[in-house]
Amino acid sequence: MALRPTRPQSRSDQLAERKAAQGDVFLREVDDALREDQLFHALRRYGKPVGALVVAGLVGLAGWLWYDYHKATAAGEQGERMTIALDQLEAGRVQTSSDSMAPLVKDGGPGYRAAAQLTQAGIAAQQNKTDDAAKLLAAVAADQSAPQAYRDLATIREVAITMDKLPPEKVVERLKPLAVPGNAWFGSAGELLGVAYLKQGKNDLAGPLFAAMAKDKTVPASIRERARQLAGTLGVDTIDDPKALIAQGQAQQGPADAGAQ
Repeated sequence: MALRPTRPQSRSDQLAERKAAQGDVFLREVDDALREDQLFHALRRYGKPVGALVVAGLVGLAGWLWYDYHKATAAGEQGERMTIALDQLEAGRVQTSSDSMAPLVKDGGPGYRAAAQLTQAGIAAQQNKTDDAAKLLAAVAADQSAPQAYRDLATIREVAITMDKLPPEKVVERLKPLAVPGNAWFGSAGELLGVAYLKQGKNDLAGPLFAAMAKDKTVPASIRERARQLAGTLGVDTIDDPKALIAQGQAQQGPADAGAQ
């Protein structure tokens, strides 16, 4: 059977089609602008608070790590001194606690020294002595004799309190090794790393990272919720396998980097 010839569009049909196409373009532009506005709002909303929350949430963690690391060993004189210092800190005697830890910072063993420095850094950060805190944290992060958990914690805290001064490339360099699913610091490091990606304009890396954190049940609930909101703002849905999601983002970035060279 012969096909019926297509009826030529009338002038009114052509105008209607053009108007509809223009309307679609306008709606897409509005949607893109809205998404971009949401993204910048989210970055302004979460960028600085993320650093503050990391510091606040980790201030007491040095004491817990110390207890966990040494609970199976005899306390000894250094252990007793650290216990007294932490009790003083809990009682609100901040300066006394810091003074009690000074001998451990000077002459303590690797674990005690790192725990004391981390705690002193937390005190300094809460007192807005950012430079003092950063120096203490940098010392722990660089101390190869210190337990790795302490060094990783020091790295995250140092980046958190100096993030406004650090180039995003430096943040990525320092935190990317820690911001991986299965790592104890995935949430804390990943949140800061994601903000650094946003500052670099690498939304294709930030989105999958936030989505992976949102789906990882080992990440603290507060971080997961913020990550879920940021992933949604970036138009990324969460999936069940966080490693696959991050790999997907990195695979997409690879060809883009190669094309730019």
